[in-house]
Amino acid sequence: MNQFDGTESFDAEALRKKVSTIATIDREATQAEKAPAGLNPLARQIALQFRADTYSPAMMIGLIRLLDFCALFAIGYAINTQYVGPSLADLPVYIAILTGGSAFAVITMQLADAYQVPALRAWLRMMPRILGAWTGAFGVIALTLFFLKSGHLYSRVWVGGWFAAGVLFLVAERAFIAYSVKHWSRNGTMERRAVIIGGGAPAKELIRTIEHQPDNDIRICGIFDDRDERRSPNVIAGYPKLGTVDELVEFARMARIDMLIFSLPLTAEDRILTLLRKLWVLPVDIRLAAHANNLRFRPRSYSHVGKVPMLDIFDKPIADWDSVAKRCFDVFFSLVALAMLWPVMLGAAVAVKLTSPGPIIFKQKRHGFNNEIIEVYKFRSMYTHLSDPTARNAVTKGDPRVTPVGRFLRKSSIDELPQIFNVLKGELSLVGPRPHAVHAQTQDRIYSDVVEGYFARHRVKPGVTGWAQINGWRGEVDNDEKIRFRTAFDLYYIENWSLFLDLKILFLTPMRLLNTENAY
Repeated sequence: MNQFDGTESFDAEALRKKVSTIATIDREATQAEKAPAGLNPLARQIALQFRADTYSPAMMIGLIRLLDFCALFAIGYAINTQYVGPSLADLPVYIAILTGGSAFAVITMQLADAYQVPALRAWLRMMPRILGAWTGAFGVIALTLFFLKSGHLYSRVWVGGWFAAGVLFLVAERAFIAYSVKHWSRNGTMERRAVIIGGGAPAKELIRTIEHQPDNDIRICGIFDDRDERRSPNVIAGYPKLGTVDELVEFARMARIDMLIFSLPLTAEDRILTLLRKLWVLPVDIRLAAHANNLRFRPRSYSHVGKVPMLDIFDKPIADWDSVAKRCFDVFFSLVALAMLWPVMLGAAVAVKLTSPGPIIFKQKRHGFNNEIIEVYKFRSMYTHLSDPTARNAVTKGDPRVTPVGRFLRKSSIDELPQIFNVLKGELSLVGPRPHAVHAQTQDRIYSDVVEGYFARHRVKPGVTGWAQINGWRGEVDNDEKIRFRTAFDLYYIENWSLFLDLKILFLTPMRLLNTENAY
């Protein structure tokens, strides 16, 4: 039975796996010669309007939770310090009460749905819930102290002052946040940018449904459809059709799109799969609108935009707070690496400068996150007049272009150490798919012509080291199998990312570098 049949639940996981297997499929000769689709003037003009980055609602709400906790703690601590002035022996107990009370207040406000975007906008309507949550947190504190028979040890003025000051803070804060959220929504700072895929009546119905959602944070940037205007009008519900799905890839990268929404029936399996093969390489959420389909859904398979059910096909990898955690990881361990390895880097720099004329640092253009072009730093390992910034000709064993010092630097991977500065600049991550040169190729074929899903590895920042490298796939790429396996390992890393996996790769890297078989 068709997996999209109305008698069965939609299996998003099966579809994801089916698309992901494309990464190891060779392209047809005709596909290899196909150039990327360019944008028409209207699509380019609209894309340029959305070049600025936005802050996702999940990030903003997380920051507001953190603000509530820190502010309530600080208010209680300030009143305690000024009025009570506890001794050092009693201070840990007061700190525990302040921490527990502030944390429980945030938890109760979360349970009261006070951290939803509509709640942040309608602050007056939500104040009874917010103040009720704050009062409930104090009730728990009072009951705890009562049952511990220690309530008489703490100042009632302090507790009452903390409660009253907390009320004033929450009222003032929510009024300010409500104004800010409306301002951020108007200027595009806090929104999710979406593109509708598929036109006609289904797209029109989907757009109208989304637009009628109260406090909607979705900004529809346009519609893309492969069908001509007879089946898909050029303007749908006031939004222009900006091009074909092939053009959408470039548009999404240029416009910082957050979400792609399919307005197609679930029975159109072949068409959905064909479109996903083109679009899954983008670092965006991919959703399938399910508001017009009478199916039973598994709770984990779908999310909502307002009240519109969306089937989750692909999620943007390492997004929101995961990206913050990974960035903190990168900065911390990069600074540790610099503190430990600066003598090695200084020695390498001196050796390069003294043994051959030319610059110490070699800069090469490589693919970064979302196919953006970045300049990656390395210690120069070739003679300046023989260097190949395009990397069209890979370095081979005994390559005469490599200097004697450069040969040692490459075998030991010391030549890669300047990339720590790329990490601190935010262009690279310590761990991720290795960045390849823009024109890198094997057997006169660029990598994207060998592996159809090659660009899916650019959905996250490239790394100084990666899962493929610690599993033996480093060094020269002289045949199709090597780039195919590298891509498969890179995609595994993206789909299974965690900070623990990053830590594992980071600490295994020095041991794996002892194997210099493929490093020339």
